[in-house]
Amino acid sequence: MFVRAYLRASTKEQDATRARDELESFAEARGLTIAATYIENESGASLTRPELFRLLGDCHPGDVLLVEQVDRLSRLNAADWARLRAEIAERKVRVVALDLPTSWQLAVENADDFTSRMAEAINGMLLDMLAAIARKDYEDRRKRQSQGIAQAKAKGAYKGRPEDAERNAAILKMLSEGVSWSTIQAATKCSRSTIGRLATRSRFDVVD
Repeated sequence: MFVRAYLRASTKEQDATRARDELESFAEARGLTIAATYIENESGASLTRPELFRLLGDCHPGDVLLVEQVDRLSRLNAADWARLRAEIAERKVRVVALDLPTSWQLAVENADDFTSRMAEAINGMLLDMLAAIARKDYEDRRKRQSQGIAQAKAKGAYKGRPEDAERNAAILKMLSEGVSWSTIQAATKCSRSTIGRLATRSRFDVVD
């Protein structure tokens, strides 16, 4: 059995490694070693998470996927969560979350078959419940954010997120030199929509 830690934050401005020490302490207290750590800055509401699927691809049956909280694994809608759960189940990966104590015994290999099956059944039910709560929290926060923006716009006070002038200047320079969008994206970690917006603004003839 290998323990594989998954660390996620939603944006590049957030520290995805924040919970690394906590996961390592959890594993050490149980005599376990984290074989590999997978880190990414992607939204939990999206299935487009290369590191998560690289982790699952590296797993063998019985391996443990260790997360700080269930919402680090999923803020997905019901359909996407079902797809991810099916992938996890097909690979026979055991999800252990620090905020789900019933899952902790899944990190122990010496449980008998009946105990293991009961633990997996109970853990699966609670995992689904916490994933649904995480999605509800995500949707509620998005709703409040939209309402706040609408109110600020009505008062003429909303200015949006400040522009990253230094990064955008670098992108514009690369565009002017004919650097491909893929190379710019890899170098600056920005989205293709940002590159497109800057390209349109400057009217460069770029190579995509």
